[in-house]
Formats: sequence, C-alpha cells, structure tokens
Amino acid sequence: MSEHTLSAIKLGAQQLADVVTLPAPRRYTHFVRQVAENGEVWGLYRDGWALAKTDDGTLVFAMWPASEFADLCAEFEWDGYEPQSFPLDDLMTDLLPQLEEDGVLPGIFYTPGERGLTPTIYMLRVDLERELNG
Repeated sequence: MSEHTLSAIKLGAQQLADVVTLPAPRRYTHFVRQVAENGEVWGLYRDGWALAKTDDGTLVFAMWPASEFADLCAEFEWDGYEPQSFPLDDLMTDLLPQLEEDGVLPGIFYTPGERGLTPTIYMLRVDLERELNG
C-alpha cells in the first residue's frame, strides 16, 4: 500500500472516531447536516430493520448519516445486520409518518457505547427541513 493510501485510511479512521465520540446532541446535529447534504439515511437491515427500545420499552428505529457509522453498531443484538441506505425523501414522506402511526421513535446516531438521541418525529422533520432550506 502506498504512503498516500495509508495516510487516507488513518485520516478516515480518525475522522470516524472524532464523530463517534461526540456527545449525542452534536452527533444529532452532524446527522441532520450529513443527511440533508447527501440525501440519504442509513439503517441496519437483516430480514427487517434494526430496532432498539427506550428504557420504558418504546420501539426505536435506528438511523445513521453514513454506512460506516451504522456498521460500527452491527454487533450484539444487531450482529449479522448490514448497513442499507434509503433516500431522504422516503424518510420524510413514508417512514416518518409510518413511525408516528406505529408509535416508534427515530433513534439518531447510536454508537457502540451509547444510545442515540430519540427526538420526536416533529422535531426531526423540522430540523431536516430547516437544514434543507438553509
């Protein structure tokens, strides 16, 4: 491997670590920015989407801004799940209304050591629309 390729790999790993170790509110902000910029959302999928639960048992649909972050969480109860993307338009027009109807919260940017934020569907929609219309 060339020195340039090794440097790029190290930089990518460092950037990944820098984002993953941010406090949950800053990861949420990163998620909103990246999803609005890239037009896609990532989840974990294996015979269905990866779900989590809050302490009170409410179901949570886990989402990430990039496949690398989702892949970090494909362990323990999500072992064998694979990152899969879907368009931001699908999130806004199909998934968020379905989650709301089903009483499932969005789970934004879980990490291997920490749960993600679980904003209301309204808050997530408003934050994404604000970023998109920026």
